[in-house]
Amino acid sequence: MPLPPRVADLAPFDLVLSVAELGSMGRAAAAHGVSQAAVSARIRSLERAIGVTVFERSPRGTRLTTTGALVADWARAAVDAAQSLEEGIAALRDADDARLRVAASFTVAEYLLPRWLISLRTRRPDTSVALSTHNSTDVADDVLSGRADLGFVEGPHHSPELDEQVVARDHLTLVVAPDHPWARRRGVDATRLAATPLVTREAGSGTRDHLEHALRDAGAAVIADPVLELSSTTAIKNAAADGVAPAVLSSLAVAGELASGTLVAVGVRGLALHRDLAAVWPRGRPLTGPARDLVELAHRSGTTPRR
Repeated sequence: MPLPPRVADLAPFDLVLSVAELGSMGRAAAAHGVSQAAVSARIRSLERAIGVTVFERSPRGTRLTTTGALVADWARAAVDAAQSLEEGIAALRDADDARLRVAASFTVAEYLLPRWLISLRTRRPDTSVALSTHNSTDVADDVLSGRADLGFVEGPHHSPELDEQVVARDHLTLVVAPDHPWARRRGVDATRLAATPLVTREAGSGTRDHLEHALRDAGAAVIADPVLELSSTTAIKNAAADGVAPAVLSSLAVAGELASGTLVAVGVRGLALHRDLAAVWPRGRPLTGPARDLVELAHRSGTTPRR
């Protein structure tokens, strides 16, 4: 129910208590960091609002009237209750800040999140982080259901029920085994790639979703079914290196294999393979505490991930 309008604002009552305790409006003004004129004006406004004279003013000073003493006694209980409410809320906030539940897509969790969490540990040493790793669709579900406080996803689209902020950018790379025929070509076009069965992640993976959207945007009417669906990036890299089929993976994931020569990068003509990596959280709920700090640290680490 709405608070009674004459007592909805406790600040003037708090001033009354300070004047009564300290013995003058000047000392009360100093304690509250405002001018004496402001204290006097707030108290006069309060007296008009409640229809009671709270203080007697004389050359000898300011003291509570009989009715003012009653008002002060009642006000003290309300002000103390407000202080208890503030302390309780602060305790809850501190408890929330002590633990952060994060859900992240596989690429973010493996190649980016560790250094973000190291930075968060430096800033908030008392915060523990519980991390769950899923494909991007499941990350969004975790955040929407309340199983995670914050999510990091990859891919071209996210739930309208989530707010998001881009924190990094990535590039997908087509890779093949060194003895694959494409390894000796200068590149393939988007149509050829769309018609080729690949080794991929499962449906719902941000990498797979982004590739399929990019192929459709490039004009591919039909996309070949995967030759093999695997649930880990390492398994996909091994299958591609063994010559099972080409694969399209984050450049972060294949940097080591490209450097060692176990995989070869193949260019793709006419296909946009850059993508955003984003933090997501429930729409309309502002980020606070360690969740806000982690998103800020992720964004500050650089819009383009190290490769």
